[in-house]
Amino acid sequence: MPRPLSEAPHLSARLPAGHADQPISQADAPPVTTFQSQGRSARAWKPKHVYFTAAAWEEEHGRRIAERLDGLDVSYEVMKANRLPKLGGSTTRETYRKAKNTLAIVNAPPSQFRLTPIPPSADWQFHLAKGCPAHCQYCYLAGSLPGAPVTRAYANLDQILENNAAYIDPNKDLTTFEASCYTDPLGIEHLTGSLARTISWFGDQPAARLRWVTKYDDVTPLLDLPHNGQTRCRISLNADWVTRRLEGGTADLDARLGAMRRLAEAGYRIGAVLAPLMPFENWQEDYADLLDRLRSTLDFPVDLTFELITHRFTPGSKEILLDWYPNTSLDFDEERRSKKLNKFGSHKFVYPREQMQELKGYFTDRIARDFPEAEVLYFT
Repeated sequence: MPRPLSEAPHLSARLPAGHADQPISQADAPPVTTFQSQGRSARAWKPKHVYFTAAAWEEEHGRRIAERLDGLDVSYEVMKANRLPKLGGSTTRETYRKAKNTLAIVNAPPSQFRLTPIPPSADWQFHLAKGCPAHCQYCYLAGSLPGAPVTRAYANLDQILENNAAYIDPNKDLTTFEASCYTDPLGIEHLTGSLARTISWFGDQPAARLRWVTKYDDVTPLLDLPHNGQTRCRISLNADWVTRRLEGGTADLDARLGAMRRLAEAGYRIGAVLAPLMPFENWQEDYADLLDRLRSTLDFPVDLTFELITHRFTPGSKEILLDWYPNTSLDFDEERRSKKLNKFGSHKFVYPREQMQELKGYFTDRIARDFPEAEVLYFT
């Protein structure tokens, strides 16, 4: 049931359910596999402020989310209307801090039931949420989503999934759906359960396939789902130089690789999203290490794809990100980039043609050599 936010406990030191009071004898410990690396898992996000709009509270999935929050002793407020309280601060940094600690449970608006294509990733995109608890200093949501960076999870999930059925093309063998354009669904799964329900729904759709991507690693709730091979789980991977400096609040590389292995062992199709690729100093050596570690992780037959995405930014996203992360080591020098126009007349800054060709050649050659079973879906 709802409780005042002032009563929210501090959860970071709470032991997990079933934590052993006595240590387990080594003689009783289960055997370990040859895959040893565990890495540093991402800490489960515990938002300081959680709000339900009135309409979201009436949804069945909204109540499921509330039950999860109750089980985690996370307090929340139910609003009397469909407006959220003012979330801004007196400075950009204050607004950012407050928003990044806020989860809003709302209903997806009618406009989101008119799905749009998203080539080359999928035939259609739909949304389980918008916003993300991570702190990636190149965040592509900056400038793409209006207002403060609050994470908004959708309570009308059942209607969202029913609406997807209308977009399955009966004239195609397979229609693909992307669920992570504006969020990392695994980063909030412990709070919402939306990703598991979505995977199960797609498991009953033989002519549709779900695609989602994450920088988190807690895949345990997904391993026993009836996915029936209809979901491709993709893990966002990068060199340690990028992961350690620019991807705050996420799992480290070893933990992500471990999650990918576990998903593959559970029969999922998997994918490696190498993004954002950056030609930093000694980048070939660092990315070679990444690909070597990925190859060692996937030492059994898997259904694997690659997506190769270079770093880019717009003038608007640059301004926002430098406000959020004034001490970033990310290179935003426009003089070192090429300007790329889109059909709407706006532009973004990408790497010059020579660097793009070098990056593309390096990764396509290495993947063809080391992962002959895999398909590179695109380079951009």
